[in-house]
Amino acid sequence: MAREIKESDWKVFRRLHGIALERFCQRVIEEVQSATSSCAKGYHDCYLELFALIRSRDKEMAKAFNDPRRSNAFILLANIKEQGLLTEEELMQFSPEARETIDVIASIFK
Repeated sequence: MAREIKESDWKVFRRLHGIALERFCQRVIEEVQSATSSCAKGYHDCYLELFALIRSRDKEMAKAFNDPRRSNAFILLANIKEQGLLTEEELMQFSPEARETIDVIASIFK
């Protein structure tokens, strides 16, 4: 299992990190639109639901995207993978060693 991210994997990570972040934000915006499209219970209840949603998604975002450094790239990638934010083709751009490390970390998180 790789302990340190190789330069080639780091370059892939830096490129795909932004793509995954955009996908995450799109997902959250769509959830917000859905949550606020009908405030049948009243606007205050709708606001409270929206606030809880944003707080929850902000924590998820932090686990997958905050502080992208070489030392924690595999942890971020495991979280990104678990959230389904990269395609199989994108994940295949990483070396076999990197993919194995990501899978091991992801299995620990489950």
